[in-house]
Amino acid sequence: MDIRLLPCGTEAVLIEIQEPDPDRALAGVLALDAALRATDLPLTDLTPAARTLLAQCPAERLAEVRAAIVRLATSVPAGSLPQPWRRVRIQVEYAGPDLAEIARLTGLTEHEVVTAHVGTPWRVAFGGFAPGFAYLIGGDPRLTVPRRENPRTVVPAGSVGLAGRFSGIYPRPSPGGWQLLGQTEVVLWDATAAEPALLSPGTEVMFEATR
Repeated sequence: MDIRLLPCGTEAVLIEIQEPDPDRALAGVLALDAALRATDLPLTDLTPAARTLLAQCPAERLAEVRAAIVRLATSVPAGSLPQPWRRVRIQVEYAGPDLAEIARLTGLTEHEVVTAHVGTPWRVAFGGFAPGFAYLIGGDPRLTVPRRENPRTVVPAGSVGLAGRFSGIYPRPSPGGWQLLGQTEVVLWDATAAEPALLSPGTEVMFEATR
């Protein structure tokens, strides 16, 4: 795997995957993230994004961690997703306000849209936008749709949406421009929990229709 290391303060290094294809770059991020988590390196945090991975560690161990990352990258296969380390099932009521529009954009019926969304496992690629919001990849490619031309000023918590090749769930009320196809009651962020985010990078997500 071809990588570039960028300095990020005294206690972190930003790993950039040198891969032009976005899907292969993201797969590389997740594969390297999984490989680093399996080591005994003194890492205090790993934060994946679309084509970068931020590795944090004590300042006095940074040189050691940088050298280990370079060595590890040579043995991690590029372009292949690692096996999920955890699986989560999420029940959704598929009656979202944009379901008909998604059907029009994809050329599917509303029933086929729902079947496609529940029929393929999704994978958490990275988090962002708001605490608990996870960008999900790997679903049915027929569900690739553009964001709304006019974003909503408020999207209800638990709204399940599509945007580009991603699916996601809004963890709290917020503005947003994703196409909404359903609603879930699942709690995505609990600041009092040992692991606040329900959906962390690498987790496999299966959606289930409640009706």
